[in-house]
Amino acid sequence: MELSKIEPFLEGKTILITGATGFLAKILVEKILRVQSNVKRLFLLLRASNTKSARKRFNDEILQAELFNVLRENIGANNLNSLVEEKVFPIAGDISIEDFGIENSEMKDEMLKEIDIIIHSAATTRFDERYDIAMNINVLGASNVLKFAKRCANVKILVHVSTAYVCGEREGVILEKSFNFGDSNIDIDMEKKVIEDKLKELEAQSLTSKEVTMAMRDLGHQRASLHGWPNTYSFTKAMGEMMLGHLKENLQLVIIRPTIITSTYKEPFPGWIEGVKTLDTFILVYGKGISNVFLADPNTKPDLIPGDMVVNSILAAIVAHGNNKSYQNHFIYHISSSKINPLKSADAKLFMFHYFTKNPWIGKNGNKIKVKEITFLSSMDSFQAHISRYYWPLLKVLQLANVLTWYYLIDGTYTNLKRKIDMDIRLSKLYKPYLIFHGSFDDSNTERLRMTMKECKMDDVLNFDPSCINWEDYFTNIHIPGVVKRLA
Repeated sequence: MELSKIEPFLEGKTILITGATGFLAKILVEKILRVQSNVKRLFLLLRASNTKSARKRFNDEILQAELFNVLRENIGANNLNSLVEEKVFPIAGDISIEDFGIENSEMKDEMLKEIDIIIHSAATTRFDERYDIAMNINVLGASNVLKFAKRCANVKILVHVSTAYVCGEREGVILEKSFNFGDSNIDIDMEKKVIEDKLKELEAQSLTSKEVTMAMRDLGHQRASLHGWPNTYSFTKAMGEMMLGHLKENLQLVIIRPTIITSTYKEPFPGWIEGVKTLDTFILVYGKGISNVFLADPNTKPDLIPGDMVVNSILAAIVAHGNNKSYQNHFIYHISSSKINPLKSADAKLFMFHYFTKNPWIGKNGNKIKVKEITFLSSMDSFQAHISRYYWPLLKVLQLANVLTWYYLIDGTYTNLKRKIDMDIRLSKLYKPYLIFHGSFDDSNTERLRMTMKECKMDDVLNFDPSCINWEDYFTNIHIPGVVKRLA
């Protein structure tokens, strides 16, 4: 049933996916192989020294992932291996280099001739990444993918996976609107020059690699703040979108802007997740009894979207733009939940409390960890006041006790508390733009896309409608158990 519905749209197509070892890309590869094994080729771009290393990395990090167990059980391990050998071609490459640095000219020529669809999901998603690294991957990388796409003889569409938070710290309704160079005072060439000058300055100081890294992270935060973005990640993703919009010419470009991505809702099974993401950090910290006080506004609505719904929206956009002339050649989709199925922060904290009360974490000593109710502090000022009132006095007492006992009795207690305070402050500063966000994402384009899938009777195969999510059930029976099982 699934195959017959999606078959006309992906059969015989050659697809390039960048960032193939990433969370979304893995779900995407699994989905394509599961619902349409008659694709012609899947070129998967990943970092590796050569083709042999790329194939090994694909086998180890992608194919052997738990995510592929359903497909493996459905068609058999041998058939899956044969399918992969025939259809999947891992390519050693780096998006920060023109033509991805592909050394095999024969393979590159084949790609340029055959590729129909490009899905660009490679990115550095670290919020406080080094500015030079973020620039190379999120901005120049996007530009290199576009240049490659424009050289492909038969390319039909480029899908760029961005983030809804390219909007920065905004309030009110945020439209599915593109970025233009004229909309801001950002000069990307100037930003590249700032990076170049800073690296020369740091090199002259003979600093350690760690000191250089910290300086470049600070530079990214400074430049983002200067231009009105909360962190290096969202700032460089916004610049990446600007580059694409400015240089695309007649190429059909679709930008997918997901909100906070969480574990799979349904496909290929509920609760699969890989890599600690925004929400998961707090789930782990809370469940382990490390902290129950977080920076968050109980009145805000955190915008969550399961990873498989994001992937379904990508495929739906390819179907719609490839087969419907009424769709424009440059479209933006917010893949979000807050408009049609909002989740309240106050409800999320109750779901976490109830889950870990019924399913307590077992500590290293074998004892159950009893969690307290979560306290939300709705501003950075109130959070820092809480730290000053409850933690700093105790820390000073422990510091004095350490001195008096020659660091013999309670040095570990002092160190653990200091580490806890530092972590709380760092997490709060890092995630503040997402925990205290007062905007909501318009999804008019996305709703139209959902309607198109219903008309095509493909909405069951490509479901990205968050109105079907029961948030209490999702947190209690899917997401938190998935985090505990796979990320702890």
